Amino acid sequence: MYHKLRNFRAGIEAGISCLKRAYGLSRCIWKGLEHLKSYVWSAVVAHNLAVFSRLLAAR
Repeated sequence: MYHKLRNFRAGIEAGISCLKRAYGLSRCIWKGLEHLKSYVWSAVVAHNLAVFSRLLAAR
């Protein structure tokens, strides 16, 4: 169980690191909670599209 949890946490941290480095989530300059939600949502969707396109290209 320890190894599964360790690997899960490493995967989550890798995803957060990628969002911070590649999609600029280290700092949000938009004001307000709704704008922050939009900012994060758009970055996550962009990351997922990039991952899906990379997987399709590998096929």
